[in-house]
Amino acid sequence: MTQTAWLGFSIDRNSGTPVFEQICAAIRDGAITGALEAGRKLPATRVFATEIGVSRSTVVTAYEQLVAEGYLEAVRGSGYRICAMGEVELSRKLAPEQPEADLAPRGFPLPFEAGHPDMQLFPHRQWAKSVARVCRVAPQSMLVGGSHLGNPDLRKAIAGHVAEWRGIDASPNQVIVTAGSTDGLEVCLRTLMGAGGTVALENPGYMPLRRFVEAQGMQATYMGIDGSGAEVPGDDSGARLAILTPSHQYPLGGAMSPNRRMEFIRWAERGDAWLIEDDYDSEFRYAGRPIPALAGFDHLNRTIYVGSFSKIFSNTLRLGYLVLPESLVTPVADTIRRFGAKASFMPQQALAEFIDKGEFYRHLRRMRRVYAERRKVLLARLAGWQAFGACVDHQAGMQLVFHLREGITDREVEALAEEKGVIARALSRYAVGGRGYNGLMLGFCAYGEDEMDKALDVLEDCLHQVAAG
Repeated sequence: MTQTAWLGFSIDRNSGTPVFEQICAAIRDGAITGALEAGRKLPATRVFATEIGVSRSTVVTAYEQLVAEGYLEAVRGSGYRICAMGEVELSRKLAPEQPEADLAPRGFPLPFEAGHPDMQLFPHRQWAKSVARVCRVAPQSMLVGGSHLGNPDLRKAIAGHVAEWRGIDASPNQVIVTAGSTDGLEVCLRTLMGAGGTVALENPGYMPLRRFVEAQGMQATYMGIDGSGAEVPGDDSGARLAILTPSHQYPLGGAMSPNRRMEFIRWAERGDAWLIEDDYDSEFRYAGRPIPALAGFDHLNRTIYVGSFSKIFSNTLRLGYLVLPESLVTPVADTIRRFGAKASFMPQQALAEFIDKGEFYRHLRRMRRVYAERRKVLLARLAGWQAFGACVDHQAGMQLVFHLREGITDREVEALAEEKGVIARALSRYAVGGRGYNGLMLGFCAYGEDEMDKALDVLEDCLHQVAAG
């Protein structure tokens, strides 16, 4: 160690911190605390370098960094001096020590948080091969060459996917890549509705969507849910846009009947209105093939299709897509130009490769098998909870709803379970106007059998406590 008397600090050559950064830290601290008073001249770079036994370039680098930060000023012919700090810089205070438990990261997602895929089962090697292939063959495609509407190869792959899996006949030009389904919904609302416009929303339904509608100054009219799906708004509702989850209603589950779909299509045609189909987890049906999309039913006439890769592939990529009627491609593109594209361009070419090579579908089929087994485990356990309520199995989706009997309040169970580290969202939180919903949303996709068993023990104990009053 080399002691530098005028600074009162030592160069630690065994430290992982570079020497020039050690010099910067010492001078910076001296300037902030006042130990090095304003206007004080620093040693010449050559002299200082000789004193501490480093190259002159190391000292020059440190001085220039401090000039850039405003701690030093370079005076022509006179070297470097300490700048006046005034009272804008305060001495740093050590943060109080926190108990180790408080610093530990919270595990996420926790059972039974809904809507999360199991990222431990993510096909890391296959994905890495797709990324490596793109980097090797066309690295520029990860950063340049695309439009604000998305990577052209990915848009083509998505068009093929929705044709095969959802029965939607669309060209790649009708596909726009978004930063997830929520971004897609917001783009559509900005395009089709202005402040004061009326939007028909499902009740119960997706809470962030309701908040966005309110934040944009739009009016909401709420569609109840019956055995056939969402109820069609009356012609006097003033709504010119309805947002639906027809393949698997969120959060109750269940698919919209063919007759109800036709009623919505006729409603949209009659009132010159639009339908937005949020198809967030339709690939996860556990009996037969996915139900054809409303957008395919409608032939993309009055229906906009919103899809996402977050639920079926990765919730960290934040990629989704819109499939639009041809008449809306230009207006939606204009909205994205005005407000800016949010979808990250970098992973799009790799995802197109992943789909084209068949890896996406292999992963999807595997996830359906795994999630189907986890769903069976959860259903078997819930079947023994008849004293607390009942569960309706719609053979689809990423979560189940356990409907509680009268006398057991879902929000009481939710609060008690959360205190014990289990997330079971109260169904009543998703409803507007006190429509009498009382149950628990239980996601099952992201949790193994052992993890679910332990969490179910906790949840069952909570139900006993609430039921006992």
